[in-house]
Amino acid sequence: MKVLILRFSSIGDIVLTTPITRCLKNQIEGIEIHYLVKSKFKSILENNPNIDNIHSFEKSTKEIFSELKLENFDYVIDLHNNIRTLALKLKLNKKSYSFPKLNFKKWILVYLKKNKMPDLHIVDRYFETVKFLGIQNDLKNCDYFIPTNAEIDTKTSFGFDKFIAVAIGAQFATKRLPLEKLILIIEKINHPIILLGDSNDALVAEKICGHFSHKLIENACGKYSLNQSASIVKQANVLLTHDTGLMHIASCFNQKIVSVWGNTVPELGMYPYMPENKENFLIKQVENLSCRPCSKIGFKSCPKKHFDCMNLQDETKIAQDILEKF
Repeated sequence: MKVLILRFSSIGDIVLTTPITRCLKNQIEGIEIHYLVKSKFKSILENNPNIDNIHSFEKSTKEIFSELKLENFDYVIDLHNNIRTLALKLKLNKKSYSFPKLNFKKWILVYLKKNKMPDLHIVDRYFETVKFLGIQNDLKNCDYFIPTNAEIDTKTSFGFDKFIAVAIGAQFATKRLPLEKLILIIEKINHPIILLGDSNDALVAEKICGHFSHKLIENACGKYSLNQSASIVKQANVLLTHDTGLMHIASCFNQKIVSVWGNTVPELGMYPYMPENKENFLIKQVENLSCRPCSKIGFKSCPKKHFDCMNLQDETKIAQDILEKF
């Protein structure tokens, strides 16, 4: 049997599909698993032993269609379920199954503030897509496989091996703590800190480091690949993060996580997936805000202008929770 899995982006969403690839590989003898993803996210899957072939594209699936057509797949498993995957499935003309996105229920939660979402993690909803094959959820964490050449020795690179990792970034501004809040939290932490993020986060990280001449704090933003950042996260004593990709990568390693949520809410089903170690993560959110969630993904700025979902976060309690998990 040969199957094609579709999930084009992004970091966290792709990581959350890995229990599907693992269970397919472990529960169907001889299955050949192909995966289609955007090129910039290919490194997330390249070392995954449960995937036999990764196909990728830059801008359009037209770039890869001829290659996919030649594979003559038995089934297409659509874990993205959007207009582009629908068009691709129609062109491939193979039997396909799509995961339930529940867009209408998400709309009700975001715009009417009524929660009709099932009490299910998105990983469990992904499994509904492969139930026709008799696949059962093994209730294990997601997978992230770090290549040997991307492993970072934090003792050698930073001078310490016990530290708190702080993932300061997120795709949207309304999912990120303001700089002032991050500084207030870090002021209350008396352990070495490594700031993680991409090049877009580097300036914020520089400002944080510049504020703390007396602290052992390292700016790793934009200096390491995603796989290298994952290696740093894996070695941390605790990760402070927003609702973002590194949060989901950390959950693969049963990492201790303090997760700060702004405009998004866990009820959308995208909180850390650790079925056997749920006590390892804490979700920090401002309760009973009438404007929250204002989006299922995020905005460049707060639509209400007050940004209460982050500005009202209790930095003292967040710092205490981090120190308790250290």
